[in-house]
Amino acid sequence: MKKRILSSGLFSTLLIIAVACMLAPTTNQPANTNAAATTTAALPPELKAGLESISGDTIMQHTKVLSSEEYEGRGPGTKGEELSVKYLTEQFQKLGLKPGNPDGTYVQKVPLAGFTAQPTASFTAGAKAINLNFPQDYVAISRRFVPESKVENSDVVFVGYGVVAPEYSWDDYKGLDVRGKTIVMLINDPAVPDATDPSKLDEKMFKGKAMTYYGRWTYKYEVASEKGAAAAIIIHETGPAGYPYEVVSGSWSRENFDIQRPDKNMGRPAIESWITTDRAKELFTAGGQDFDALKKSAVTKDFRPVTLNAKANFSLKNTLREINSNNVVAKIEGSDAALKNEYVVYTAHWDHLGRDPKLQGDQIYNGALDNASGTAALLEIAEAFTKLPTPPKRSILFLAVTAEEKGLLGAKYYAQTPLYPLNKTLANINMDGVNQWGRTKDITMVGDDNSTLIDLLRETSSAQARTVNPDPEPEKGFYYRSDHFEFAKVGVPALYTDSGIDYIGKDATYSKQKRDEYTDKDYHKVSDEIKPDWDLAGAVEDAQLLTAIGYRIAQGEKAPEWKSGSEFKAKRDETMRSTTP
Repeated sequence: MKKRILSSGLFSTLLIIAVACMLAPTTNQPANTNAAATTTAALPPELKAGLESISGDTIMQHTKVLSSEEYEGRGPGTKGEELSVKYLTEQFQKLGLKPGNPDGTYVQKVPLAGFTAQPTASFTAGAKAINLNFPQDYVAISRRFVPESKVENSDVVFVGYGVVAPEYSWDDYKGLDVRGKTIVMLINDPAVPDATDPSKLDEKMFKGKAMTYYGRWTYKYEVASEKGAAAAIIIHETGPAGYPYEVVSGSWSRENFDIQRPDKNMGRPAIESWITTDRAKELFTAGGQDFDALKKSAVTKDFRPVTLNAKANFSLKNTLREINSNNVVAKIEGSDAALKNEYVVYTAHWDHLGRDPKLQGDQIYNGALDNASGTAALLEIAEAFTKLPTPPKRSILFLAVTAEEKGLLGAKYYAQTPLYPLNKTLANINMDGVNQWGRTKDITMVGDDNSTLIDLLRETSSAQARTVNPDPEPEKGFYYRSDHFEFAKVGVPALYTDSGIDYIGKDATYSKQKRDEYTDKDYHKVSDEIKPDWDLAGAVEDAQLLTAIGYRIAQGEKAPEWKSGSEFKAKRDETMRSTTP
């Protein structure tokens, strides 16, 4: 889960939009964890029993179980995985759902490779030796499934943002052969200024303020692999990244995972690394360059790679293990003989960060909000569909995926080896955390208005007398940071929402206060546990909303589509022409 953080200015603007656009008044009554009747009347009548079955008390109970100490933080390949998979399977069976895997089981095996790095790193730049401290100054891993990786006396080259984007006539490499070299890159998209107003970004380049996939760290390492770099380093900057360095160091300094591949990932760089801004500036200065000047030059198409007067040295030992992890999948089979082989897929990741024995005191990352709560909502939506008088025309899959916290790996594996054809998969609806602080008059879409799913979101929200907020921080790229993105990458229209901010009965500062509190104290910390102030009435309404959207897709005459200008449209068009998964 990647929780959104709203700045004061963005928060105020978004709140004004939400209040001004309200389609119908909502009374400021106290929230109730089972308050469903007030929001279901305007929705399709056949959904009534299902929507009213969605219970905050039941979401809470599932969350308590999954985030309990017994489950040890639900790390892939641990006792916590065994318990989580068993619990989810039993719950799906109890609801009467069919096994989601065509082989007759409730699981899809996900072969993962676990690796724990012990790295050392240094540079010689000019006449200066720069030794880096792990993980305070840098983190480094090797996705190559081998016990040791080294990069010795490697030339260091600054490649700007590390982006190759033909549609923008953009190439940060300019044909440079970086095989055997260590490349250093900036995070996020190239921040190209508007020629008519340099205080703004050019909307025609990389969507302006909004992040594209070119800005994601995963993309940058992928291109480094294609180019044959020996080592690839991203310079961390909190503003553009959208999260502090501690988020990176906390996850990259522990066991990490990738999907097992026949080539043992030998096509990846030997070293993939992050470095703090301060140490990067030190490297650039010692290597005869000005970091700020090079960063400024990197936002132009004319930028060319710059070789520093520096050499990089990495030595990394990997502790390796192979893990057979699991996606858990259940199915409600469609009632229309001609359409039941088409699918709507709901996702939530069951995993979290596990247990860290190096910590003093509490060692368990319980992950109550992230994402025991989203998995609990998945179970409640599944139950709601069982209450329909007739199953929907198309089939519904409920997919609880593994290893989201390790790089969306469970969702990636499903997208690359789907159980059902992608050209028959109409949409993905993803849940990563629920609204734990009460009912809201609104809901927030994550990403831009990129598909007709957003139109469905607006229409269905209006039936709840709620409005849809635009993504207040498109520059943070939240759309690329949870499981739905792996579906989008292979062309499946994917919807991801965030909680609203206009809380009923609360003042205008409440949402930002609670979000900041969660981010500062609980996000990816052992303190992500159920809190006394949780009020899941808002989670109930959001789950009802997503249930209704999925039902409308399953019943609809027309499949969801990517809108013109979406970076995923071409892939969908290609997939829909295909007759194979």
